[in-house]
Order: sequence, then structure tokens, then C-alpha cells
Amino acid sequence: MTAVNDRARFLIIDDHPLFREALHSAVQMAYPEVDTVEARSITEALDLLADAKPFDLALLDLSMPDVHGFDGLLQLRTRYPRLPVVIVSGYEEPRIISEALSYGAAGFIPKSARKSDLAAAIRSVMDGAIYVPQTYEGQPADADSSDRADMVQRLSKLTPQQLRVLQMLRQGLLNKQIAYELQVGETTVKAHVSEILRKLNVYSRTQAVIEVSKLDNAELFRDQAGF
Repeated sequence: MTAVNDRARFLIIDDHPLFREALHSAVQMAYPEVDTVEARSITEALDLLADAKPFDLALLDLSMPDVHGFDGLLQLRTRYPRLPVVIVSGYEEPRIISEALSYGAAGFIPKSARKSDLAAAIRSVMDGAIYVPQTYEGQPADADSSDRADMVQRLSKLTPQQLRVLQMLRQGLLNKQIAYELQVGETTVKAHVSEILRKLNVYSRTQAVIEVSKLDNAELFRDQAGF
């Protein structure tokens, strides 16, 4: 990874203002000259990432108002595969950390970490390392993890518009409702759905929704300490 300079940009994605401020402070401790931009949702983050000026690092909270489970991470990884994304989360379950890393996270920083540790973790990732808490012990891969990793690989083949259509399919929207939301014709939506099924290697929109929903891993987050 290239050295950080005064033109580097970090994106903080968190819907809690106090923690955005804490992350901003940790970033300034690690790299005083870095420009820090904040987003309160994945939608806002994607709008910022569409800007011509690229970001060098994204710091992402897993629990966001407009996504479920790992959806936010998956959207960032599929649309911007070269952008390092570090999870900063109140969920510290080892399996959650393992899943985040399997989906391409560049690191996992607990929200309980001290500011100095946050700063050190950010420097570590910018130096090219994958950061995990010292107490973390890697989880062995299982068949489910392999299947999810395979689905993530297939999702990476979708275009941004196809990802939007897939999200709307998961919300239960009909073709004409999707067409209205995207301001395109129903024929265009049908073409997108056909491509989604082909790229995901599934036979129906219902199967696509079921398979992708497995990536939510909602059971991982149930009864864990939130924030």
C-alpha cells in the first residue's frame, strides 16, 4: 500500500455521532494530515465513494440502519474491491470476526478498544497488515463458510445496478415497483433479473433471495452485546 500523505482520505461509516467523533480522533492520532469524511449510512457512503476523488480506507460499523448483517461490507467489497474496509464493531464474537475476514475485511477493531489501540490498528492496516484483536483465535473453515465465500465471489460479478435490483428483490418488490424506483422500463428490470440469476447460478428470483439471505448471518448477531 502506498504511503499515506496529506492527500489521503479516510471514510468513516457509522450512524452514531459520538463514535464517528471517536474514530475521527483516532484517525487524527494515527495520521494528522489525513482528510476524514463521515457517512451515516451505507447509502450515503456509496454516494461519497462515487465521487471522482478516491478514498484510501473505509472504517465501517456492522450495525447500520439501512443494511442487515454483513450486507454493508458486501456492498462495499463488491463495488469497490480495491478499497480496504476495516470493521469497527461492538460485536466481538470470534465467529463474526472470522466471517468478516472471509468476506474481505482488511481488519476488525472492537469498539471497546482504547483510542491509542484504534490508532495503532489503523496504522497496521495502512501498512498492509490484516488487523485482528490480540484475543482473537481464528475459526476453522467449514462447509457453510466455503459456500458463503463462493456466493460472495459470484456477487462480485454483479454490476452496481444489478446489486440494487437484487436488494429490491430481497425487499419483496415486484418488477414494476423496481422499474418505478429505478425509473427504467419493466423490460430492463427483467433483463437485470435474468443476469442476476445467471451470475449467481440460481434458477429463480426466490432462490436468489434465499441464497443471498444466508449471508446476513442474523443468528451471529442475535443476543450479542450491541451498541
